[in-house]
Amino acid sequence: MIQSLLIANRGEIACRVIRTARRLGIRTVAVYSDADAHAMHVRQADEAVHIGPAPARESYLVGERIIAAALATGAQAIHPGYGFLSENADFAQSVLDAGLVWVGPKPASIRAMGLKDAAKARMIAAGVPVTPGYLGEDQSPERLQTEADAIGYPVLIKAVAGGGGKGMRRVDRSEDFAEGLASCRREAASSFGDDRVLIEKYILSPRHIEVQVFGDAHGEVVHLFERDCSLQRRHQKVIEEAPAPGMDKATREAVCAAAVRAAKAVHYEGAGTIEFIADGSDGLRADRVWFMEMNTRLQVEHPVTEMVTGVDLVEWQIRVASGEPLPLRQKDIHLSGHAIEARLYAEDPTRGFLPSIGRIDTFRFSPKQARIDTGVDEGAQISPFYDPMIAKLIVYRDTRSHAIAGLRDTLADGVVGPLVTNSGFLWRLLGHAAFEAGVVDTGLIERNLESLTARPEPSPEALSFAAARLAGTPGDTPWTSRSGLRLGAPPRREVRMVDQFGRAFTAELATPLADAWPIEDAVALDENGERFLVRLERTEGGAGGIASDGAIRAPMPGRVISVDVAAGQAVTKGQKLMVLEAMKMEHALTAPFDGTVAELTVAAGAQVQVEALLARVEKD
Repeated sequence: MIQSLLIANRGEIACRVIRTARRLGIRTVAVYSDADAHAMHVRQADEAVHIGPAPARESYLVGERIIAAALATGAQAIHPGYGFLSENADFAQSVLDAGLVWVGPKPASIRAMGLKDAAKARMIAAGVPVTPGYLGEDQSPERLQTEADAIGYPVLIKAVAGGGGKGMRRVDRSEDFAEGLASCRREAASSFGDDRVLIEKYILSPRHIEVQVFGDAHGEVVHLFERDCSLQRRHQKVIEEAPAPGMDKATREAVCAAAVRAAKAVHYEGAGTIEFIADGSDGLRADRVWFMEMNTRLQVEHPVTEMVTGVDLVEWQIRVASGEPLPLRQKDIHLSGHAIEARLYAEDPTRGFLPSIGRIDTFRFSPKQARIDTGVDEGAQISPFYDPMIAKLIVYRDTRSHAIAGLRDTLADGVVGPLVTNSGFLWRLLGHAAFEAGVVDTGLIERNLESLTARPEPSPEALSFAAARLAGTPGDTPWTSRSGLRLGAPPRREVRMVDQFGRAFTAELATPLADAWPIEDAVALDENGERFLVRLERTEGGAGGIASDGAIRAPMPGRVISVDVAAGQAVTKGQKLMVLEAMKMEHALTAPFDGTVAELTVAAGAQVQVEALLARVEKD
């Protein structure tokens, strides 16, 4: 087996790989940029090598530096994690050419499945069903428009080299196609250096079903059942679970068999995921499930598969890369229980899910409630250079309903601060009636976005109780704590707090309520079906965005790629003002209320820093 391993990645996936490697007695080497000098993965590895400045294109995406670090430290192998260079066939080949072991599929397999149009053609030849669409070489806007019109709307424009939800646009009307195509191509060029696209028929009740496959160098390919990743926002997964709700035995067998055929068609070795789109309008049926793409790497959501099969997929990756056969045959892989994963992000759902940048002062979740996969701890920084994911919270229980309840409890009881997170959004989403019933599709979040991102107000009584608990020591009340309370003339005491949405509250002390309890330096409050987590107020990280006075500020460093209004123009609430490209994603900044653009300080192409004033809207 491999004895030393360099992880060409960062954050929680690097820590995840290190954990398994340590258990197997394998020496680990981390790489890090300027921004990650004190990161958790650097501290956990046996050795760490600096590879460049904070921007990924100058560090984590520079394959030559990563290979040089492996050779300099005597590492035998490179594990790419996911993202960055994990599906870069040229990098994989360079690793092999350097005499190192690549913990992943062969470069030829990555190339075969890396371009979505070529992959679909290969799947058709292998007898794997694919969605209707256009895969042609003619990339002129006129031809693409004609093909989209012929397929019938809605259609989905997808970057040929895309992944991770980037370079994808849904278009509902012919007259909107040109704008959607231009936006998709800009994002594809920025993220992948390739602006070619394909067009697919958009399924109106789509469910995202994916199958974990694994192959070895001896020709064996197995599946480890399916995951449902239908809860998405902007094509990025939010909640994942295994097995898929409503999946009957016959459909499961058909879909998993198709996944194995797909992997065998490219002589696949290592961990991979075959992604399918299903028309869920009449339940899951084998004849209404189509191949979308293959991810030739480990997936972010792989823990739910590990939980329901009892398999360590990273260990399998290392063993297969070492030349060993698969540890289990298909007949020995069994499905048991239910697992759900939520992605906890430093972002504000009430402001378009804009990232929340800054320091994490408090980070506490109970490992007794859930598996916590993270790459941060207290004192860590969420920077504008990388994905703002804080942790993956994974709960495994005997049934789906018990897993949902367990994950909601984990979210409600956990403490992260002072950054704004999506925890409240996730808690509501898991409690949504359609999700609890297993009636899910990829549009569920968008259809219910207003209610899922609402910020209901806790009552004054609840806040007063929270203030009392936070002002004293654990277990104190205003009657037992040394708060200066005097009979007849008690002093006024106010405590400033923030909730999980980043809102600040001031409350006077009061007697306890029966339906609240302390969680170290925070208090959970259950009221009218909503759960609040309130903690003492601390300095917030930079959030950017829209101020109450109508100031539109940059939520993070980025480039203004379009300005859609002019100074003096009348605008309505929610109208797009401009688009900022940051973290390889496009973020539309909108008017906070009806009014007039009183000030416009930037033009398209401008590079801006976090909190920079971009525009100001005055109320009518």
